[in-house]
Amino acid sequence: MKIIVFLKFMIQLLVFIALNYAGSFIVEFFHLPIPGNVIGMILLFILLTAGIIRIDWIEEVSSFLIKHLGFFFIPISVGLMTLGQVFLSKGPALLIILIASAFIGMACSGLVVQTLLKRKEGVQTEYRRHNL
Repeated sequence: MKIIVFLKFMIQLLVFIALNYAGSFIVEFFHLPIPGNVIGMILLFILLTAGIIRIDWIEEVSSFLIKHLGFFFIPISVGLMTLGQVFLSKGPALLIILIASAFIGMACSGLVVQTLLKRKEGVQTEYRRHNL
């Protein structure tokens, strides 16, 4: 039974790896100024939206990767330690950019959540009206 669970996990992981390689191939082929992994995520979104890939086909490995997301930032953090001189010379500009992008990200997330909640409330209200 554990072998089946392991194989299912590996197949789901292979889907992500294949999409990553497909995104990198598209970037190389069309000479796009976008990282290949971003194109891979866009491909995944398109495939999920179109129903070509169902969420339950990749749900286990997605949950695992999200649960361990913090570990993926360790190499980035170590790499940033070598850029101390850049931070010293461009620090204030980088700080402004980080604060502004964080604010924009939070504002956009908040607006999306509010819009979705209003839409959900409207659907529930409409549902109650029709079922009285």
